[in-house]
Amino acid sequence: MTRVLVVNAGSSSLKLDVVEPDGTVSDRQHLREWDGGTEAVTELVARTRPDAVGHRVVHGGTMTGPALVDSGVLEALRAAAELAPLHQPRSLAGIDAASSAAPDLPAVACFDTTFHRTMPAAASTYAVPRDWRERFGVRRYGFHGLSHAYVARRVPELVGRDASGLRTVSCHLGSGASVCAVDRGRSVATSMGMTPLEGLVMGTRAGSVDPGILLWLLRTGRLSPAELEDGLEHHAGLLGLAGSSNLADLMTDESDVARLAIDVYVHRLVAEIATMTSAMGGLDVLAFTGGVGENAPAVRSRAAARLGFLGIALDEDVNERTTDDGDVSDLGARVRTVVVDAREDLEIAREVRGVLARAVRPGA
Repeated sequence: MTRVLVVNAGSSSLKLDVVEPDGTVSDRQHLREWDGGTEAVTELVARTRPDAVGHRVVHGGTMTGPALVDSGVLEALRAAAELAPLHQPRSLAGIDAASSAAPDLPAVACFDTTFHRTMPAAASTYAVPRDWRERFGVRRYGFHGLSHAYVARRVPELVGRDASGLRTVSCHLGSGASVCAVDRGRSVATSMGMTPLEGLVMGTRAGSVDPGILLWLLRTGRLSPAELEDGLEHHAGLLGLAGSSNLADLMTDESDVARLAIDVYVHRLVAEIATMTSAMGGLDVLAFTGGVGENAPAVRSRAAARLGFLGIALDEDVNERTTDDGDVSDLGARVRTVVVDAREDLEIAREVRGVLARAVRPGA
């Protein structure tokens, strides 16, 4: 079996995890601030001797599944960089660092967009001029797919039911955030769009806004394109609402601006959960994952209180103390609500092994 070094390069950080064949993490190195250097990767490779490297890549562009990294794959990923300017260059830097540190190891790129390739055309198509769709490839890609895919596999285990009979809304809530409608194990709708800017309120990203606002700001010369992009990526969301991107801090802040920020955050979250539910014609499981999803019971509680009409109800005592895999539903609730520990590392390792197995058996 294959020991996989998982490389997850964030906008400023680097997470390195060595995933053993049984799913345990035998070693890790997490750098909060990473300058693109190879030292940490080189040291971990020498210490653990992995068999392969798996890279989390935010935007897969035209890629339809995980792939061995070669010149063609790198070209496709560079072409997609303009759609995810905050993350894609860092993903590419992670690939470069691992390639320099361990040039002989097979490397597999695993994309946050792949899981959403199963969305029907009605969910992935924007109502923009056909020329834009055909010439420029304008469409909904969706993101956080590695996290949502893991949730789709983990939820059936937590609720003791087969995936083929489950309709799940997966809420990945962290500094970036998205929700996904998982119908019988497949993504059929999601909140993020062609870029990671659409959808929920996030730490520093605005989520969905009226495009007329943006056109007005540009047309009147109030902002340049660069200023607009910087504002939407780095100075909006919770930071723009309340001066802090840390939701945990805002939850304990009793100021009016902090309360408004939380109200806006929950309002958008509830609306998107309901939208995802409608895409499946019903709901069996509501799942929370990611740093906020796992560690902010008050957010889960407030969202559930607004969604009681769907059959959602929490055991508040259990919800308050749960920060790891677990069921936080009220015993009489028709819809189960669960917390899922975010394990993109396991999903990446699984995809790496699948790619390598197919490379050995080309006809498989």
